[in-house]
Amino acid sequence: MSLVISTDLVSTSGTEEEDQKIKLECYGIRIKVFHFEQARRNTKDLWTTIIDMFFLGRNFRYTPNSTNSTSIARHFLLRVTEEDPTTGVRTVKPAGTIRGHLVNPDGPVKRYKLSRLAVDKDYRKHRFGRVLVESLNEWVKAEAARLECAAEIECHAQLPVIPFYAKFGYEEEGEEFDEDGAPHKNMILRIPLTTSNP
Repeated sequence: MSLVISTDLVSTSGTEEEDQKIKLECYGIRIKVFHFEQARRNTKDLWTTIIDMFFLGRNFRYTPNSTNSTSIARHFLLRVTEEDPTTGVRTVKPAGTIRGHLVNPDGPVKRYKLSRLAVDKDYRKHRFGRVLVESLNEWVKAEAARLECAAEIECHAQLPVIPFYAKFGYEEEGEEFDEDGAPHKNMILRIPLTTSNP
């Protein structure tokens, strides 16, 4: 069994070519987590997913995000370097991803949305979900400071993971709702306006 010897967290903000590579790796993790892992529970669903993806191309095409000037999005990708203890061979693999984007660029309080958090099941014991959420939160805090405004981050949390987001200061808001066939609650993290002393 290979051992994780290091991690590397990167995000979209470089050249268009670099960003495209990062987005494709993020997309690959989400496909693995959201489609294959969930479909494994039912063999028929797994084969339907494989046929849809590779033979029919339905519902799984990669579509780059809109690049209109009012849309600010950041994709975070966590890669691991593993080493095989018997051979010493090292490999780099994508292990997790998260996305944040600005929902209301014109409001006095900027609202961002945390979405697409996915960690490969082989790496969940390493607490990479925590690393990804903290990285996204720090990015939003830096953006709020740069824009000199308060900010909020919202996420649609499935009921079992509400305590996970609560650890970061997210609070439940509104009624329970259905999303993709599962009950969710909206959760909000409020980031106050920070002012520097003169």
